[in-house]
Amino acid sequence: MDLQEMFESMKDCDCCELSKSRTRVVFGCGNPEAEIFFVGEAPGFHEDKQGEPFVGPAGQLLDQLLNSISLRRKDVYITNTVKCRPPGNRDPQPEEIAACRQYLRFQIEHIKPRLICALGNHATKTLLATSTGITALHGKKFTRDGVVYVPLYHPAAALHKPPLKSDLIADFEKLSAYLSEIAKTDPPQRERAPEQLGLF
Repeated sequence: MDLQEMFESMKDCDCCELSKSRTRVVFGCGNPEAEIFFVGEAPGFHEDKQGEPFVGPAGQLLDQLLNSISLRRKDVYITNTVKCRPPGNRDPQPEEIAACRQYLRFQIEHIKPRLICALGNHATKTLLATSTGITALHGKKFTRDGVVYVPLYHPAAALHKPPLKSDLIADFEKLSAYLSEIAKTDPPQRERAPEQLGLF
């Protein structure tokens, strides 16, 4: 099963309560062979309407940040921890994140990125299985089974708290350096499923 087939299979997903209020399932977008993979929190108003992640103001900032390190949206893959919009843009609940875990695992295993960026607290805590908040972890590099994980502030947080934007810009500069380091190494051999690799 490829990414499109997985998307088609879960368009009518009713694994959690979010299925009752969503307009569209927001699966993910970008390069299916991307080396860098971004995971946000959940779709917002614009994403729910268009069916694509990061298309609102936070997405515009993400595009600017990508451009700052010579990347475009089509070069990377972008998704969220949950694929349906929580009502009123509230935080996703643990059971909702758990319901979507299978889809995020599939995306990571299919794409096999070499660098995964966790945008915000929920993505960071999910992917790194940690209770430590984003303030302490942002911009730092963690390596598991040859895959580099980098927690970053969510672009929406930087829009609401402008002082965070300078941190986010600096962390994207670090991403560029991390990618240069990765380019000098051979890709890891990953034959097992993500849950067997210790990935969330």
